Amino acid sequence: MKITRLKTVVVNAEMRNWVFCKVETDQPGLYGWGEGSLEWKTRSVVGAIEDFAPVVVGEDPRRIEHLYQKMYRQSFWRLGVIGMSAISAIEQALWDIKGKILSVPVYELLGGRVRDRVRMYTHLGGGIMKSVYETFEVEPLIELALKVINTGYTAVKVVFVPYSEPLEGIGKVKQFARLMEKLRGAVGDGIDIMIDFHGRTYPAMAIEYIHAVSEFRPYFCEEPVPPENTEALREVREKVTVPIATGERLVGRHQFRPIFEQRACHVIQPDLCHCGGLFEAKKIAAMAETYQMGVAPHNPLGPVANAVALQFALSTPNFLIQEDMLADVPWRWEVVKSSLVTEKGYWLPSNEPGLGIEVDEERAKDHPFQQEVMHSLSIRAPDNAILDW
Repeated sequence: MKITRLKTVVVNAEMRNWVFCKVETDQPGLYGWGEGSLEWKTRSVVGAIEDFAPVVVGEDPRRIEHLYQKMYRQSFWRLGVIGMSAISAIEQALWDIKGKILSVPVYELLGGRVRDRVRMYTHLGGGIMKSVYETFEVEPLIELALKVINTGYTAVKVVFVPYSEPLEGIGKVKQFARLMEKLRGAVGDGIDIMIDFHGRTYPAMAIEYIHAVSEFRPYFCEEPVPPENTEALREVREKVTVPIATGERLVGRHQFRPIFEQRACHVIQPDLCHCGGLFEAKKIAAMAETYQMGVAPHNPLGPVANAVALQFALSTPNFLIQEDMLADVPWRWEVVKSSLVTEKGYWLPSNEPGLGIEVDEERAKDHPFQQEVMHSLSIRAPDNAILDW
């Protein structure tokens, strides 16, 4: 059995482009799907997948670890998020193929189920970027949160941390605390609230903001500082009482290692479409378990990524909760046929072989690549200096 072709299918889903990878084999009708969607780098990821074709075509698709090592190590240059997103998409498709060959869902190949359902959370506003990232007023914040809760979710993520300079005055801190106070009062104590800082703050302001909302018990505060400084993250973690999460912008277990060694967070968030794929995410999760950390994977991406995340969550003991973006576009499950079932804020297991999905390539053509809106370009300080989005 041999791999004969790598094919990419790009689908514009308004907020982002989905990048799907199809790995074809010489066995009639046997192929697998993966996803490597990466905001604002669509063409780069597609090109990276094409660059890996000479590395994997002609190889046995069942040798997943062998092919991962071949792509990663024989690239010579260590890969960043673009190359690792390409590897992730290919690697996921290989698991899809192997599950189909053995007629079992992928989670059975990853150790089997350790839970009966997978808790989910989502963002405010579905696929409306400003609602997701800029709900800075009380009334729309509460309205959007209640809409999410009314669909069955028991947890919601909010992104209302101010765009911040290294130091800010009391006004921004008070406004941030007011938003959290009003939101907690509206949703009650039975709903978990995650605050995504989106790497917008440096340690001094992250600590101030978190202290200001501690009494309202966020489930965790995510990425309170930019990802390149583990010491800064550890400083925040040591000085606050709210759990800290991070990891969506890290790739491969090697980039996660300093986080573990410095105990810089409580929850790690690898993205299975960027970190190297399913097996690399399992290795990262095993490292986290050694350090008694939970895993809450990042995933605001497409429907293939949802299917992959389900396989991971069902088979990972220190898994906590799964991000999704199921309300981004109304035709999501027309482009990708899926056996995914949701019930009261949970995903249920699927017994379909492989990942349990099928991309409708004809339907995908209705949504060809478009340049995404680069919302981050407008994020500036009052003096027009660039800030983190």
